[in-house]
Amino acid sequence: MSGEETEAPSEEDVAAEEPDPDAPASSEAANENAKLFGVWDVTEIAYEDPSTKRYMTVTPIAHTMGRHASKQFKKSEISLVERLINRLMQTEENTGKKQQATRIVRDAFDIVHDRTEENPVQILVSAVENAAPREETVRLKYGGISVPKAVDVAPQRRVDQALLFISDAVASATYKSTTAAAEALANELVAAADYDVEGSYSISQKEERERVAAAAR
Repeated sequence: MSGEETEAPSEEDVAAEEPDPDAPASSEAANENAKLFGVWDVTEIAYEDPSTKRYMTVTPIAHTMGRHASKQFKKSEISLVERLINRLMQTEENTGKKQQATRIVRDAFDIVHDRTEENPVQILVSAVENAAPREETVRLKYGGISVPKAVDVAPQRRVDQALLFISDAVASATYKSTTAAAEALANELVAAADYDVEGSYSISQKEERERVAAAAR
């Protein structure tokens, strides 16, 4: 046995090795490497419409636990995928069922990838951009007579309306039908991303709104 004695670590060395409890739980590198549902990369999403780009946040987090629910104007900071999940919950059968709606979106993304061999998050972004109406009508009263007037749609509302059309398409396709919700959502996303007017409910609704607005100019 050696006669040399090892020095015990000082209190300063021990404190330096212990993690800081006030430090953030994850680093920027960890956030960049995180994937949606553990599968899909969200770091290289292409946006074709510059007007709606700032209102379509895509993050690897699909459930924020309502942390933005009580904050005004924080809707745009929520991931577009979670906003789609929340919109799917606003039906009679899925009301309040966040996990079920999340499973529907996850399964639909798998179906989209099998069909297109592309990133389903990119397909969702393209579908929302294509289904977002650029013009709609409001009603103005002149002497007691309601007159329709065409107006431009705000970018935030364009995204909201596109998500509404997509969720309505899923509800319509699955009502009194054997079609699964994930299958219906995948069909709608692929058709909307391809701008298929005949095959996409959301695209047809957008075209109808813009047609009525063009007649009211």
